[in-house]
Amino acid sequence: MEPIFLTALGVLLFFSFWNGFTDAANAVATVVATRVLTPTRAVALSAAGNFVGMFFFPTAVAVTMGEGIIRSSLVTAEVLIAALIGGLAWDVFTWWLGLPTSESHVLVGSLIGVGIAASGVDVVNFPTVLNKVVIPMVTSPTIAFIFAFFFTAAVIRLSSGFHPARINRYFSRIQLLSSFFFSVTHGTNDAQKVMGLITALMITYRYLPSFQVPLWVALACHATISLGTFFGGWRIVHTMAHKITKLRPYQGACAETGAALVLAATAVGGLPVSTTHAISGSIMGVGATRRLSAVRWGVARSIAAAWILTIPLSALFSYIILKAFILVGIVAR
Repeated sequence: MEPIFLTALGVLLFFSFWNGFTDAANAVATVVATRVLTPTRAVALSAAGNFVGMFFFPTAVAVTMGEGIIRSSLVTAEVLIAALIGGLAWDVFTWWLGLPTSESHVLVGSLIGVGIAASGVDVVNFPTVLNKVVIPMVTSPTIAFIFAFFFTAAVIRLSSGFHPARINRYFSRIQLLSSFFFSVTHGTNDAQKVMGLITALMITYRYLPSFQVPLWVALACHATISLGTFFGGWRIVHTMAHKITKLRPYQGACAETGAALVLAATAVGGLPVSTTHAISGSIMGVGATRRLSAVRWGVARSIAAAWILTIPLSALFSYIILKAFILVGIVAR
């Protein structure tokens, strides 16, 4: 294999690791906030779920990322390296601020940026970006909010005759399952995004005749995202677990279930949605069952601002990086 291909492969797998590192908050925030598990045990459970996600759902998300965002012939090693450097610049900045940014949208924005830098706006598949990225970016957290709100409201109504301590003990056990379920859907969604790019890269360098994800690629992506989750991103855990709203075990189980159902449905549909958006929407939906003021909307607005800025700023950073590569001769004009 060519050295530049191996370099791009290494950068992609590092991005998968970083995805798990920053998205540890998504998978463990609720189970940590409810004190059902310690952070270390919660992260270990989540890492296992991320890896198990490899065995579920089709690879529709990988196809969307590998062939649906920009013209597949542009997916060269140099272009992908520029995309990931630009995307990681934005990602590290938001991680430092403790904001749960979507790596899914970082990747999409970065691909758009390098595509425009390389060959102009015509290479970007805007209908796919609109239908499979932008619209789900708005609808997925909204649907997760609604699911979690009604799940929580139903639990409150059905358990009204029982002592709260008994209900929370019961849901402490249920939350172990809901947390694992969410981690499985998180793994199958987020690992596929890098799987798709590696597969597209292999086609460009003629290591594959057609778009079919090799087993070793799936294993590598799920292993690196699981490893990243295990090491965790505790700054964002603090935001997700404690700053949005206070949670009890039954609320944590409802939030995780609502978000996981959204992620499972979007994985089947090939929609590279944000696990961050889904779980954030669910947590807010749970908090809203008490009263709207139970959700700390100031924190929610800061998170939403990061969501809105992610695609355009990732695109801008990646555009600048690829133009610099062209200027110094790393990439041919």
